[in-house]
Amino acid sequence: MSKGRTFRELPPLGLYVHLPWCVRKCPYCDFNSHEAPEEVPEAAYVDALLGDLADDMPLVWGRSLSSVFIGGGTPSLFSAEALDRLLSGVRALTALSPGTEITMEANPGTMDASRFSEYRAIGINRLSIGVQSLDDRALQSLGRIHDAKDARRAVDVARKAGFDNLNLDLMYGLPDQSLDAARDDLAAVIELEPTHLSCYELTLEPNTRFAAFPPDLPADDTRFDMQAAHFDALSAAGFERYEVSAFARDGQRCEHNLNYWAFGDYLGIGAGAHGKLSFADSGDIRRLSKQRHPKRYLEAANASARLAQERTLPLADTGLEFMMNALRLTDGVPSGWFEQRTGLSLAPWHEAIQRSVEDGLMQKDPQRLAATDRGLDLLNTLLERFMPEATGPVRPVFPLKPVT
Repeated sequence: MSKGRTFRELPPLGLYVHLPWCVRKCPYCDFNSHEAPEEVPEAAYVDALLGDLADDMPLVWGRSLSSVFIGGGTPSLFSAEALDRLLSGVRALTALSPGTEITMEANPGTMDASRFSEYRAIGINRLSIGVQSLDDRALQSLGRIHDAKDARRAVDVARKAGFDNLNLDLMYGLPDQSLDAARDDLAAVIELEPTHLSCYELTLEPNTRFAAFPPDLPADDTRFDMQAAHFDALSAAGFERYEVSAFARDGQRCEHNLNYWAFGDYLGIGAGAHGKLSFADSGDIRRLSKQRHPKRYLEAANASARLAQERTLPLADTGLEFMMNALRLTDGVPSGWFEQRTGLSLAPWHEAIQRSVEDGLMQKDPQRLAATDRGLDLLNTLLERFMPEATGPVRPVFPLKPVT
């Protein structure tokens, strides 16, 4: 039990659902995804998900959900019937209001018009499509199962199904990609008129095929120029950059991801899913993860067997973990949210903040914790200032009223 934290109120609570199967593992992907068997055991897996959620409910009694995100893998491999049973179970177990943002990830290679109309009918109201590129040569180099024609058709299918809140994923810095090719790729994606874009650079992650057999990637300077060109083009097209890699039209920010970045809480159910939960009674912030392999997750007989890891966030690590999320947001967060969502005084981190302001890495605004444009470009350097060894002793917030 941690005696160092005092929560005046608990943060918003999201729900992440992980569906781990995909048609084929991409060579750059380090997510917990597995090539699907001939027949995905969707009925058994939904049973396991609902059992997982029921076991976690005592940890969050009385708290309502602010968002639901169904990720993977490729969730669009699951039938609408299976996802309807999942969401019906979520509604039965939690306080989920009708207007809550419910996002599902989809692969353009698994889009079916009738199925996506059914997804919309069961209450999924936001779709995130992994387009990645509209250049067939680039898609082939990335090991994707779709081509540019499939991607365009996927957007058309989504729109006809009633999805007007639509994110597209786009990558740049692809193998042998030129600056002009990256510009053309973005222009083609903008023409599809998404309401949200996740625009990020290809990186070689450990334990991936690309890490073992690296492709020829553009030079560092070229990748930097690609990023700058993307920012300029998206701004001109009416998109606002609100997070390091996220761009949205007015009113179309992703509520679920905003909760992550603002150090909110979230339940995680499914194979390899992670959660973060705050507890008013003990003052703990706990991070939990479930069994990674689908077979082991499905075979787990109870909550104890399903849980792979649980750890309590040390007080000294709080500043770094909060800032790692909050400083990704271009607007940052209100300063008061630090004490509200960590249960600790901000005082031990004042020196790091002041030094960062003086160096032009953080904005000079006592009401907000936010990086400058330079700070966003040098985010890793900025975050080093909030490492535990860089700060002094931490102390709890003095409670203004009892926590209930």
